[in-house]
Amino acid sequence: MSLPPRRRIGDAALALLAAAPLAWACLGAGGPVHPRLWRAAAVLGLSLLLLAAMISARVPGLDLWFGGLTRLWRIHHLLGAASFLLLMAHPLLLSFAAARFSVPAASAVLFPGPSAWGVWAGWGAMAAMAAFLAPTFSFFGAPEYQRWKSLHALSGAAIALGLAHALSSGALLSGRPARAWWGSYGALALLAFAWRAFAARRFARKGYTVAAATSAGRGVVELTLRPDGRPLERRAGQFVYLTPLDPALKAGRGEEHPYTLSSAPDEPALRVVVKDLGDASRALQSVAVGSRALVEGPFGEFFPRGGGRPELWIAGGIGLTPFLSRVRELGPSRPVDAHLVYCVQDETRAHFFAELEAAAAKHPGLRLWPHYFAQEGPLTAAFLRSRCPDAAGREAFVCGPPALIEAARSELRRAGVPSARVHAEDFNWL
Repeated sequence: MSLPPRRRIGDAALALLAAAPLAWACLGAGGPVHPRLWRAAAVLGLSLLLLAAMISARVPGLDLWFGGLTRLWRIHHLLGAASFLLLMAHPLLLSFAAARFSVPAASAVLFPGPSAWGVWAGWGAMAAMAAFLAPTFSFFGAPEYQRWKSLHALSGAAIALGLAHALSSGALLSGRPARAWWGSYGALALLAFAWRAFAARRFARKGYTVAAATSAGRGVVELTLRPDGRPLERRAGQFVYLTPLDPALKAGRGEEHPYTLSSAPDEPALRVVVKDLGDASRALQSVAVGSRALVEGPFGEFFPRGGGRPELWIAGGIGLTPFLSRVRELGPSRPVDAHLVYCVQDETRAHFFAELEAAAAKHPGLRLWPHYFAQEGPLTAAFLRSRCPDAAGREAFVCGPPALIEAARSELRRAGVPSARVHAEDFNWL
């Protein structure tokens, strides 16, 4: 499957917005120039920081221009990391240039007197960036979710201080067009931050009521959420951020977490499957029916539009949910040609299996293949080919734990499925 035109446009727009300030600095209004490395690092670093902030607004529908929210978050993460490295290189390169004259001159560039507020604003921006970016690097281990979200509030300070530094130096803002350019970038970045930090809770989230909480097995519950107003429009494979408001919850009250929708897109109510994986999800196992919740979304594009090729689905544990939504929307107007490989430890972990069997019996285009790790070991290309002989000609979709996704990608390549036709959903980025 080739890239959708919308995604190509989105990627091209990101590349243009990232490179345009540097191109402006290199060419300028007075003809070609060759800015020093320290200036180039500052221009590109600041533009990447502002662009990373812009795309963090998390507006439903915007993520579809970039292949879904998980991919957009990856881009956001890479832009932030690249920005930090470039902005860290900026003062070092500047001090190296001053060191040609003397060591005190180099030191004065880095640490001037207290009156040089612009330089100290730059260091403040770097400190704020280090504080909220450090937990995202694997070197420090997996971050605690809510602490990571709280630290990201420092991104607003980093943006404001970075723009103040650029304004004070004048090197990045020379000329009226340049000031307008950076002003537009800064305004959009700060608006995106303000939207997420202050306005999204009120304007982007819809009210829902927990209508049912159905046990699907040990440590797994499916919540049915009834809309207080107009039902949320969505497609199979999309997900929402759910914020429970049940005052009796022992953990997670008022915290948002992403959940893939398991309900069919035409159902008025939403359904999400919650597995006991931590304090918040454990508390949701006993959420009170009738309690309130907030829902934001939908996001993601796990199943791209305009398919047509037969499909191979690989689900690992709770990663069954996007496929469950597809199964529940099957009907005369929604036929399917899909093999579902459902990977779990053993039969006791095969949640919703009876429903899947009934659907496969009713819809000949759907074939169900359980894979039990306890009996059959890791998933292999041989297993895939034995159950789905034409796997190499299918579009493959994988959802589950990161280890399963990586293993499935490798085995799908062995089975002859090109990487361009393998689609995966990984919530570690959300």
